[in-house]
Amino acid sequence: MTDEELLPDADDIQPKSAPEDRDINGPLDVSEANAVRPYVDLGGVKIVPREGLHLRLEVEEATKRVVAVGLDYAGSTLQVQPFAAPRSSGLWHEIRAQIVEQIQKQGGQTREVDGPFGPELVATIPVSAGAGTPQTTRIARFIGVDGPRWFLRGVIAGEGAVNPDAAAAVEDLFRSVVVVRGNTPMPPRDLIPLHVPAGGPAGPQVGAPITGV
Repeated sequence: MTDEELLPDADDIQPKSAPEDRDINGPLDVSEANAVRPYVDLGGVKIVPREGLHLRLEVEEATKRVVAVGLDYAGSTLQVQPFAAPRSSGLWHEIRAQIVEQIQKQGGQTREVDGPFGPELVATIPVSAGAGTPQTTRIARFIGVDGPRWFLRGVIAGEGAVNPDAAAAVEDLFRSVVVVRGNTPMPPRDLIPLHVPAGGPAGPQVGAPITGV
């Protein structure tokens, strides 16, 4: 069974959304990446080590599975998640609309802008600090790239969401992500499995800095 056969019936096939130079400058598919370059292997994604980069893995409490990769870099945070996608169509256009709806339900606001990866969402999200404390907001950028049989979503917060110089650094980090889709058929939108990197000399412990090699 192929990924296309796992798709529900739909009248509209959404086009892919990705930079024209994606296959050269990233985010890359594992088949496009430099095989001899050092990477931190997290299963569905590989991360290039660099000075000042810290890795955090977000774990679903009920299942104990890793559901997202958090990267702290240059005063910014970048959360990445890889998803299975159809071979010939994209997910980002549809997913953006769903993100807008979710943020509006939370009392937040969004605006769509044309960013370095194509259309992205800049969101103002309310943050509750607890009873008796005035509500604050945070700014986040939602970015997405449709690749070959995968979709990579990123969420940028911190300096990279408001400062152009910091944004360039975290955007370069997003471009450096390598997606490992695998050959197993998966329903579109399913999270490509992630795992904890090997400890010791082979890789960093969770929460440790990922420095240049």
